[in-house]
Amino acid sequence: MRTFAEIFLLIMTKKAIIVGATGLIGSRLLKILLANHTYGEVLVIGRKKIRTKDTKLTQLVVEFEHLDHYAASITGDVLFCCIGTTRHQTPDKAAYRKIDHDYPLALAGIAVRNGIEQYHLVSAIGANANSSSFYPRIKGETENDIKNTGLKSLHIYQPSVLIGRRKKTRLLESLAVAVMVVVGPLLIGSLRKYRAIKATTVAAAMFKLSLKYKPGVFTYTSDIIKQNA
Repeated sequence: MRTFAEIFLLIMTKKAIIVGATGLIGSRLLKILLANHTYGEVLVIGRKKIRTKDTKLTQLVVEFEHLDHYAASITGDVLFCCIGTTRHQTPDKAAYRKIDHDYPLALAGIAVRNGIEQYHLVSAIGANANSSSFYPRIKGETENDIKNTGLKSLHIYQPSVLIGRRKKTRLLESLAVAVMVVVGPLLIGSLRKYRAIKATTVAAAMFKLSLKYKPGVFTYTSDIIKQNA
């Protein structure tokens, strides 16, 4: 049986990796990780450094097109992949696929090779590799391809419309949120998974579900995410 000192040391040596720490979910998750003592180190991977300062925080600036060049530095216990884009931000479909498929898949491959025990992926409701629509199809292909990398513990989050203050306000997204907030109470039973969900709720669930290692593949829609937050 471990002593208190051994348990404390074990906790404080746990390392979380987060990709997409400036996004709607990723920024909330980063705050939780830095505020909680479960992880003694938090590595943020991105195209440029963020302004956040914390004694636990280290940053790795990368070119995502060449992630393998940085593989030796991408080590830890849990990798949270919150990277993603939108049709508005990335109208070019080839560029969209790189961000939403190629980069998360490359990170999953690195996680497997470096022995990272857990991989937490932010996907989206309706992800379906067989969809005739480009965007849900890419999400579905990403999920399927990452499942086939051999990760020991894979957690996939499929939130519906996200609620949260964004850096740039977009009219269509604001309207979608407003509609879903009104319609939400009417979505019951199997339709609950389509209710809008706060980005902070998704982040909280990701953090809590990372605290206990579970081997296998787990998928959470908005209703299940709320139960675990």
